[in-house]
Amino acid sequence: MSVPSAMRRPSPCSLFLLALCLISTGCAHRIHITPVPTNTPSITIPRSLQATVSPVAMEGPDHRPGITFLEWAHQDLSQGIVDYLRQRGTFAAVSPDAGDLSLHIETKLALSSRRGRYHYRIILQADMRDASQLIKSYLVEQAAVGSSVRWVTASDRHPIQTALQLALEDLMGKIETDRLLYLNHTMRSPS
Repeated sequence: MSVPSAMRRPSPCSLFLLALCLISTGCAHRIHITPVPTNTPSITIPRSLQATVSPVAMEGPDHRPGITFLEWAHQDLSQGIVDYLRQRGTFAAVSPDAGDLSLHIETKLALSSRRGRYHYRIILQADMRDASQLIKSYLVEQAAVGSSVRWVTASDRHPIQTALQLALEDLMGKIETDRLLYLNHTMRSPS
């Protein structure tokens, strides 16, 4: 007598595939960040700024690409950085559209575990340009210590936001220090 297909035991392979599917779809920490400037600049640059942001590169423990169970959408990172730049008020206007100056930011997030705690390191590499040439490049790095476990999204979000906010503060401090460089550069000619 044959056993109806509805009563057959699932094969080990199908159980493994089901478990893998459940783990990979339901446990990802989707990061949403909103970095906010901690102070307003005493120095402003009366130029418009086009801000563009590359997708985040992530590096997990042991220098492996990607971070298990972590998703950080490019749109969220880009919007967070553009909003931060607008709120800070260093430039007359900030948008992803054309401006007098162009700032392109590449972001890397590295996760490591030391002394029983997770450490989140943000590295920003930024290039400031006018219409025709590179004016100056910047490299900043900041880190924040997280919890000893990564059980919930907040355990990743808070230290990532802290490290990003510190890195943006550092980057903008350097750009503001170079104010005369950007004031002395001729404005972009109209097309």
